[in-house]
Amino acid sequence: MDLRLAPLAAAVWLTTLLAPVTAPFLLGSAACAACVLAVALHRHRGPATALVLTVLAGVAVAAATGAVRGVAREGSPLRAVAEADGTASVVLELDGDPRLLRGAGPPRVVADATVTVLVDGSTTHRLRAEVLFFGPAEEWRRVSPGQRVRVRVGLSLPERGDDVVAVVSARGPPAVVGEPDVPQRLAGALREGLSGSARRVLEPGPAGLLPGLVVGDTRAMDPVLEEDFRRAGLAHLTAVSGANVAIVLAGVLGPLRRRAVDRRVQAAVAGLALMGFVVLAGPGPSVVRAAAMGAVTLLALASGRPRAALPALGAAVCVLLLVDPGLAGDPGFALSVAATAGIVLLAPGWSRRLRQRGCWAPLADALAVSAAAGVVTAPIVAGLSGTVSLVSLPANLLAGPAVPAATVLGLAATVLAVLVPPLGDALVWLAGWPTRWLVLVAESAAAVPDGAAGWPAGTPGAVLLTVLLLAGGWMLWRFRRLRPLAVAAVVGLVVVGWPVRQAVRGWPPAGSVAVACDVGQGDAFVLPAGPGAGVLLDAGPDVGAVDRCLDRLGIDALPLVLISHLDADHVGGLAGALGGREIGVVATGTLSPADDRAHAFDGLVHRAGGTRAVLVPGDRRRTGGVAVQVLAPAPERATGAAEANDLSLVVRVEVRGLRILFSGDLGAEAEARLVADGTDLRADVLKVPHHGSGDADPEFLAASGARVALISVGADNTYGHPADRLLTWLARAGMRVHRTDREGDLAVVGSADGWGVASREGDGAAAAHPGGVGGGAAGRHPAAAAGRRRSSVTRCRRAGPTSGTHLPAARRDGGGGAAARAGGQRRPHRRARPPPRHRGARARRRRPPDRAAGRRAGAVAVRRSPARGGRRRAGGRRRTVGLVDQLRQGPRPRPHPRRGPLRG
Repeated sequence: MDLRLAPLAAAVWLTTLLAPVTAPFLLGSAACAACVLAVALHRHRGPATALVLTVLAGVAVAAATGAVRGVAREGSPLRAVAEADGTASVVLELDGDPRLLRGAGPPRVVADATVTVLVDGSTTHRLRAEVLFFGPAEEWRRVSPGQRVRVRVGLSLPERGDDVVAVVSARGPPAVVGEPDVPQRLAGALREGLSGSARRVLEPGPAGLLPGLVVGDTRAMDPVLEEDFRRAGLAHLTAVSGANVAIVLAGVLGPLRRRAVDRRVQAAVAGLALMGFVVLAGPGPSVVRAAAMGAVTLLALASGRPRAALPALGAAVCVLLLVDPGLAGDPGFALSVAATAGIVLLAPGWSRRLRQRGCWAPLADALAVSAAAGVVTAPIVAGLSGTVSLVSLPANLLAGPAVPAATVLGLAATVLAVLVPPLGDALVWLAGWPTRWLVLVAESAAAVPDGAAGWPAGTPGAVLLTVLLLAGGWMLWRFRRLRPLAVAAVVGLVVVGWPVRQAVRGWPPAGSVAVACDVGQGDAFVLPAGPGAGVLLDAGPDVGAVDRCLDRLGIDALPLVLISHLDADHVGGLAGALGGREIGVVATGTLSPADDRAHAFDGLVHRAGGTRAVLVPGDRRRTGGVAVQVLAPAPERATGAAEANDLSLVVRVEVRGLRILFSGDLGAEAEARLVADGTDLRADVLKVPHHGSGDADPEFLAASGARVALISVGADNTYGHPADRLLTWLARAGMRVHRTDREGDLAVVGSADGWGVASREGDGAAAAHPGGVGGGAAGRHPAAAAGRRRSSVTRCRRAGPTSGTHLPAARRDGGGGAAARAGGQRRPHRRARPPPRHRGARARRRRPPDRAAGRRAGAVAVRRSPARGGRRRAGGRRRTVGLVDQLRQGPRPRPHPRRGPLRG
């Protein structure tokens, strides 16, 4: 193994990673110091001196490059406007295809861009500044990379550590200044030809997937299928990577090698093919990474050293980081380098041993490559997503044979779809068969219960898994007698542990009448309406979150879906809720005639097989044991100037005599109007409007007369929800507050005679904190103070607190598997330490019965509900960092403190 370039690559990577957070003066000083030290050491001989000189060379070059970039960044005229949070007219071009952002608010896109002209008042600056761009999806998804457009933008400073000059947000529509160059126009035409052919020939799932496999174009991909690929560990297939480049190069070099063509000619022809593929796929970061690796490999081929894979990897890392320093903190770059290194270092030996034991050679190679790449990248994936996929390896093995076939046929169809459309359609039809197989594998793997296990996110989680893998690998290598035991343990877990795990799942608690799904900054509520059926109120911002919540509840049919309004934080995940389930009526209130989102919403409902309905005040619906009464909005309020939030569908739901008021995102003015109109708002449970916004009417809150308030809100949201004054108003109204950002999923359990609220926190067990809640926070409990998450039910009656009767206890979750499916973190329950025993007056202390009950892991402790008051609960719910969180969204939220250097 030739590892001479490994220290150089590591030095360049580390220095480049630290450069954005270091002053240019310090970087220049570090570069000079490295040069001086290298001159002082160059007279010495020996391997150690050579290693030190190599590291110093990498530090000097990377630090000098970072210093130059830092000075240029600080002196850019764009920086001065960004420091004042001003606006300006700019001419910019996108460096890659814009990526869609999902979440609250209107759909937006994000893209890396380069500003070439800045018009600030009467001054025009010609420059070249790299920026992070945000804009409305409808206007900017049609802009091609390399196309110059003029637009009015707002500028702000980037976060510390970002290597861009500024963050720009579009304040108007783009005006085309110049057309893209000929290669870009040709590449755009080829991509559109492939997408159009796929839409004509294939069904929606494979039609959206095929362009993603071939050229990384996932714009038409079904969001539910995209989530299935992520959960199955197959998301890398839809991003152009080294696999695509390897397929292209293999297709070009194969015929040339069979004809014994000179290796220099082989490298030249393959290089031309590689350049064409880069233009076709677009200059995205993953494409550039893969192309650089391919180019260095071709250089090794031309020089007569085709097996110098590790030096090629080291050289590619150095070149890419010096050309594009932003890759140093890019998770995709780390995954690409780690996977390549793992395949080069581990796969050949593992494949050889499998073949020696009689394994078929192609199967041995596939197993070795998938296992090596999976093991090496597992710590990075765990740190980024907070999960460890248990189905990724078998899913990748099953998908492996279909990927080359679909890619090759798709590439051929891309070229021929423009020249000879019928022949292109025929090739797309052929490519559809392996593509359908990939869809089947992804859907089946994503449907496996507990297919993804929860894991600590951020740097600690990545380091912990790395240590465990290294320790386990060393023990299996050093002590051969442990190998059969390890195999037996794995088989036992799969054959015995997994079925038992499914049998003891403890969520939702028995007798649940409503469940608030923790979907982040959005709303999604489920009311069980029979075996496998439920009523859904809103669907949250993300397809994956609501889909997982419905899976946890065992909901296969939605006879009634109520959408309060069409903002993304309430309807963005609807595709995930409707996909793969039997759908009945999907209803909203009267929408504004100016709401242009209604057409797309109706199309989604129609494709899912649902029936569209509009409800008005006085309408009643009954599904199973769920009775729905519509209170607002009145049709005459739905004018073109009306706010979407104020037209939220307001319903009161009654289940087992228990009344729950759902109020959408009403603002204070709309709430006060309902109170003034004399609308009957009485309920036992209030879904607090607008995620706890301070834009609320205290009279409306008090008019509900609710004993419990549920706030569906995202952890660390940038809106300040829930507002302190709203929590104060709820406390004054005598309501006990439960929040999804701190407690996870919430379940209202019981009936009018006796009911309570249970929570499903980070460990996945049915849980809530016993004790009072007032002022909007969870009460303090000894278990919480000990760092553990506990189970409780807030007990209520309409006339006052109940006593005596206990609700059915929830079963233990059995290790946090339900949290794993939610992408959450789990913490094992620790056995409570017995109280100390002393002689004399301080003899044995007996714990009160209610605390002793609360100590039992997985139990649902029951407390008498105080009228008001309580104390704020210590700590908070730990939020899992998902891959989607690596996008640098705007407005720029502050990074989560637990993400560490793995943040993109």
